Amino acid sequence: MTDSPRRGPVDPRLLRYARSSRGFLALAGVISFAQALCTLGFAWFLTSAITGVVDHGVTPALWQNLALLGAVVLVRALLVWAAERTAAGASSRIGSELRTAMLSAIRRLGPAWLARQNTARLTVTAGHGLEALDVYVGRFLPQLIATAIVTPILLAVIWWQDWVSGLTATLCLPLIPIFMILIGWATQAVQRKQWDTLQHLAARFADTVEGLGTLRLFGRERKAVASMGAISDGYRRETMKVLRITFLSGFMLEFIASISVAIIAVSIGLRLLGGEMTLAVGLFVLLLAPDTFLPLRQVGVQFHAATEGVAAANDVFAVLDQAARSDAHDMPATSEPQSAPAMPGATAGSGVKPHDGPARRDATAGARLELHDVRVDRDGLLPPVSFTADPGTLTLLHGPSGAGKSSLLAALRTAAPYEGSITVDGTDIVDLHPTAWLAWAGQRPGLVAGTIAENITLGDDRDDETMAWALRTACADELDPDLPLGVQGAGLSGGQAQRVAVARALYRFGRGHARVVALDEPSSALDADTEARLWHGLRAVADAGATILLVSHRASAEAIADQSIELDGSRRAEMDADAEVSR
Repeated sequence: MTDSPRRGPVDPRLLRYARSSRGFLALAGVISFAQALCTLGFAWFLTSAITGVVDHGVTPALWQNLALLGAVVLVRALLVWAAERTAAGASSRIGSELRTAMLSAIRRLGPAWLARQNTARLTVTAGHGLEALDVYVGRFLPQLIATAIVTPILLAVIWWQDWVSGLTATLCLPLIPIFMILIGWATQAVQRKQWDTLQHLAARFADTVEGLGTLRLFGRERKAVASMGAISDGYRRETMKVLRITFLSGFMLEFIASISVAIIAVSIGLRLLGGEMTLAVGLFVLLLAPDTFLPLRQVGVQFHAATEGVAAANDVFAVLDQAARSDAHDMPATSEPQSAPAMPGATAGSGVKPHDGPARRDATAGARLELHDVRVDRDGLLPPVSFTADPGTLTLLHGPSGAGKSSLLAALRTAAPYEGSITVDGTDIVDLHPTAWLAWAGQRPGLVAGTIAENITLGDDRDDETMAWALRTACADELDPDLPLGVQGAGLSGGQAQRVAVARALYRFGRGHARVVALDEPSSALDADTEARLWHGLRAVADAGATILLVSHRASAEAIADQSIELDGSRRAEMDADAEVSR
């Protein structure tokens, strides 16, 4: 996730992805307008009370002015309470909406996209990052709205009462945003670096915990501790830089505002002494001057406090934008899911479950997959690949490490850019969503906390008969579907987790939601006997009409393949060897 381009003070994506922000901003505008009226009323009634005492002493009008002044103070206090309460509720709702939208976007982008991301960074963004957004929503945005509403109203009244003070305020006001912009540029860079350091710290911690056994095995745990300490010190230093710039910014804004009000006060005082201005006008304008500068000063102060949340929001918006672009390529949703395929040739002893009832399909279960001059590697190190996989066949992709086997499967999932043409039954996969035709199991099982059944169905309706067939075919029928698993599939061995991932792909195929099954090294953690059973089951699925792509280094996979496609990584190997020699 990279920095988004600079936008205005209110990112329009906030209004698009968090709908409750629209009502909040409108209500904040109403409250700000009411506060401006209260400020004018406070200054007017206080001025009337003081000038009345100076001119006429204590009169009944004084008590009337004081009563009205007390009412204005009470209303203003209620408005401040309403603003705080509204901001707190809105920040909570907006954070929840963005977090929900982010999780939904990750689900739509799919496990292929998630596998390329650092989950620890995403976790920090969705957790601590969106919590930091509360300051941006609850404090910065209301002050920004107050600046846009209160400051022009008070400035116009000052111009109306005393054009000299109005001119002075008009000339001094731009100095505050100018310094805010200058200091804000430095703050954004430092805050972005602090946020990146925090994400790096979280990612390193998660990686260290995950690989703690390996680190201890090789005696490198102390090195990991030292690395974590160095990153923590870096985060501390970046945080102190942010605090120093924030304090400097606050001092500069207060200094400029104080000097501006002092200039107005000196001008009013000199003209009062010279008899060029009445006490009522001078006092009224003098009371309004600080409140004219106050919203703009608060915008600067709250901006620095909100920058961490803004940085996190930009990362969230980047995920949401990417999901929106991905959705633009989706197929139009149908009212009913695709029916499950009828598998011709399935027999009672084949290990393949025949499908009956309303989920029958008359055509073969698989699809014709054609690749023509497909090149995933854009550096030109890998040759193009061309082959056709027909329904009822099992195609084996093999070759040395780095030859591009997994990258080719990533291209099928549109998770990697490629050149050439890939079609499914004559339709380019660019016009299809992978979930409409592909069932996939990668080298990493990608299991989540929940039962085995929940990991297999992934939100689809539970079909116990299809699940039993999928587990049996994947050689995982000894596992209880209702067995609860921990985070990342904790509770299963590596081989068991791998077989559950294969069962998940087969279940999707068996439910009729996919026509091609792609498996990436499904037997890498299996013993020879279990691998032989798995090959037998996959061969039976292919014989029943499925289109299967299998990536495997195992020589035993050759025996079940209808065709074997060798990917040549010799040019990549030569480049790697030359690079090693040059080093």
